Amino acid sequence: MSKKIKAAVPHHEREVAELRADRELAVEYLKAAMESLDDPDDRAAGLLALRTIAEAYGGLGAVAAEAGISRESLYAHSQPRATRH
Repeated sequence: MSKKIKAAVPHHEREVAELRADRELAVEYLKAAMESLDDPDDRAAGLLALRTIAEAYGGLGAVAAEAGISRESLYAHSQPRATRH
């Protein structure tokens, strides 16, 4: 008798779904991300967390539209300075 194993949900998808469903969690996650941006050794993790939050709330395009700026401008400013064009 073999058991059927349920497919695992990728961590990123689960994280996005949890942030979308729990606004308080999203706020705390965002606060931690912002603090990470102040530490050069942790900045990449902070940027990744900001992108995850943006994805949970409609993507960079939706966040940019809500902020009244272009998606390209938001994207450019979400990159570390060394990789900006």
